[in-house]
Amino acid sequence: MADPKQPIDFWFSIGSTYTYLSVMRLPDVARREGLEICWQPFDVRAIMVEQNNIPFRDKPVKAAYMWRDVERRAAGYGLPFAGIPPYPIKGLSRANRIALIARDEGWIVPYVQSAYRRWFQRLQEPATDESLLEDLAALGQDARRVIALADAPQVDARLQEQTERAKRLGVFGSPTWAVGDELFWGDDRLDDAIGWLRGTLRVPPRLGSR
Repeated sequence: MADPKQPIDFWFSIGSTYTYLSVMRLPDVARREGLEICWQPFDVRAIMVEQNNIPFRDKPVKAAYMWRDVERRAAGYGLPFAGIPPYPIKGLSRANRIALIARDEGWIVPYVQSAYRRWFQRLQEPATDESLLEDLAALGQDARRVIALADAPQVDARLQEQTERAKRLGVFGSPTWAVGDELFWGDDRLDDAIGWLRGTLRVPPRLGSR
């Protein structure tokens, strides 16, 4: 059983479609449930390419289902869904490098939410120079400073390190909820992660450990 006081690690990549549903509601869920959430940005595209796991490329039927599913779930949460946004986004790595900076400096939640509002509600790429200059300034940040830092090699190396850490944990998609070494993949698995944390979800032993 998990320690009910430990945080839930929220592994996410800006650029993941279903992650929109998580980032826009997570702060309210955390407050309501009394949870500590550790936001963990990583590069999901790098992992998916390495694993030859590109779920929607050249799969129009599956992609159409995904967009309709996100639209339905957004409506259920009371979240706007303005239409199908640009996909895949070009600046996935850059967007998540900025998320690392924002986490260090204490403004990760408003930044990630602003990126998803740009993407899903304004139907625009969230990591272009133009969008970042506007969105970062709105957050009270020196946009040119943040962009220059995000584009520096050392921050790129940090994102690669964070992605390697995700891989070692067994993370392969976004969003993933980690309670200790127990992983729950998908926006719809947040309740399971909370249940495991609090001991209300019965989880069998891992295969081979019985």
